[in-house]
Amino acid sequence: MRIRAFLRVALVALAAAVAIGASPASAQEKFDKPIRILVGFAAGGTADIMARVVADKLKDSLGVPVIVDNRPGAIGRIAAEAVRNAAPDGTTIMVMPIGPMAVVPHVYSDIPYDPVKDFTAVAIGSTFVFAIAAGPESGAKNWTEFVAWVRANPGKAAYATSGAGSLPHFFGVLLSREIGVPMVHVPYKGSAAYVNDLLAGQVPAAVDAVADLTELHRAGRVRILATSGPARSAVLPDVPTFTELGVAVQASGWFGFFAPAKTPKPIVDTLNRAINKALQSPDVVQKLSGIGMDPATGTPEEFAQIVASDYARWGPIVKASGFKPD
Repeated sequence: MRIRAFLRVALVALAAAVAIGASPASAQEKFDKPIRILVGFAAGGTADIMARVVADKLKDSLGVPVIVDNRPGAIGRIAAEAVRNAAPDGTTIMVMPIGPMAVVPHVYSDIPYDPVKDFTAVAIGSTFVFAIAAGPESGAKNWTEFVAWVRANPGKAAYATSGAGSLPHFFGVLLSREIGVPMVHVPYKGSAAYVNDLLAGQVPAAVDAVADLTELHRAGRVRILATSGPARSAVLPDVPTFTELGVAVQASGWFGFFAPAKTPKPIVDTLNRAINKALQSPDVVQKLSGIGMDPATGTPEEFAQIVASDYARWGPIVKASGFKPD
């Protein structure tokens, strides 16, 4: 009897010790103040849309207000630096596309952050592919006609993007190599900024994320010639992939959620679960899919591997391009 009593006391003590040891982690999973999601781009863009549709769901699942805070400028660097310097308590996170995390650090020597060491990957939010769209200048109705026009008019061969040093910029470099004719890159300050010039024939083509070209294509104002994914885009089933056309370029991008480095794993896991749940909501899927973004879920570790892999992949491409920022 004494042995049994002793065992009962020991088990109770052990359970109490486990509970005490686990209590800090459990407490870290709860938030007692609002969460801010920083967006390094202006309101209304794809990063902003991603942040807002997820924020609406997070406030319910996490039980605290979730505020979207736009910090546009410097290709996302302003928002990234703010998050890098924030307290690693999960209340300041950011939505960032692939460019500022995997490409921009290879372009600018004065980037004030390391995309791998200074942040904790929380969740991949969505994936997307790139496309090239021809305006009325070339008269091209498909990729073959566009390539023929470029080769016949090398002096006019150019493509617009949303900015110098962006991922569309370097994807355009890859396409230019495939064509065999140097295409001049014409950078603009955002996707909306090049539309008038594209429609007016000041620049014959644009390279951008599918989401930024889809509505123009649907309206018949431009013609998307091909997309960069392994399969046709669900929002553009009539448009072939470069792979289908025998063009050896393939690329995809993502919008992901990041926290400051050293954010405790229980907090990261809590945010990851809440974001994944939000991305599986039918209304969120419909909203994102409708603009050419494919909602994606996964673990923080899986997303961290994607970030590191893309960072390694685009470095040599940027270097080989010879691009130097002014």
